[in-house]
Amino acid sequence: MTSVDFLGQRCLLLENGPLRVLVTQSVGPRVLALMVGGGENLFAELPALGIERPGQPTFHFYGGHRLWHAPEEPARTYLPDDQAVEVETLSDGVRVSQVETLTGMRKTMEVRLPAGRPRVVVTHTLTNLGLWPVSCAPWAITQLKVGGVAILPQSQVDTDVLPNRALAIWPYTDLNSPFVHWGNRYILLEARMPSPFKIGFPNPRGWLAYWWNRTLFVKRAPYDARAYYCDFGSSSECYCNEHFLELETLGPMRLLERGAATSHVETWEVYPDAPQPGDEAAAEALVQKFNLEE
Repeated sequence: MTSVDFLGQRCLLLENGPLRVLVTQSVGPRVLALMVGGGENLFAELPALGIERPGQPTFHFYGGHRLWHAPEEPARTYLPDDQAVEVETLSDGVRVSQVETLTGMRKTMEVRLPAGRPRVVVTHTLTNLGLWPVSCAPWAITQLKVGGVAILPQSQVDTDVLPNRALAIWPYTDLNSPFVHWGNRYILLEARMPSPFKIGFPNPRGWLAYWWNRTLFVKRAPYDARAYYCDFGSSSECYCNEHFLELETLGPMRLLERGAATSHVETWEVYPDAPQPGDEAAAEALVQKFNLEE
């Protein structure tokens, strides 16, 4: 495993043939890059982008993939993760972790690359090392470059006379945005938003996708219909602004007693030579082409 500098951060380079992944050592836990062979980084690169909160240090986005704990609460959510992580080498990847001093929450990210496959398995774990029980959920967030199209699959469960779909809408979300294409099977979101936009939804189909530069990035996460998810039941969310688009998945809410942990697993897949999805029919064609509903 090689250590390299990337966007001003020290990272570990993981490779399995089809893919190259950069996991941070100097901050995190983070994954800053996902590349097909020697191609471009699919993830957003945001070394200078941050957010200020009163009385707190600057939170740096950096770009790439990160682990938060839901629900969102500014005083807790935007705590900087600018310190070096603990690193443990695995046979097919790496495990990195860091403890938030203020909350006592240990955030651990285990990144594994199965040999010879364009796939990454990321296990996100929250461990409560604080002084009292905490109700929370793992929140896995991937920042991707703008200019592409997100594919958000909607439930197709036949519930007869009962509803089978729900959407969570944030206050700043413009439902009249011309960059959103509302469909019955898929919502398509063009990452050309001049202002912030976010929606969430229960996702029994278990995947989200983003098309960029003829490459389709897919992230899968389990959905438990019996569990409680925050944000009006959202197990999947998508946020976009002028700098990046985020595909987000969440685990169920859990009450973590002192010393208890909860984990959430994502699987990333990358498919090259994917045509741009301009409508629902094109999105369905991609689903069939790459067998996304396996």
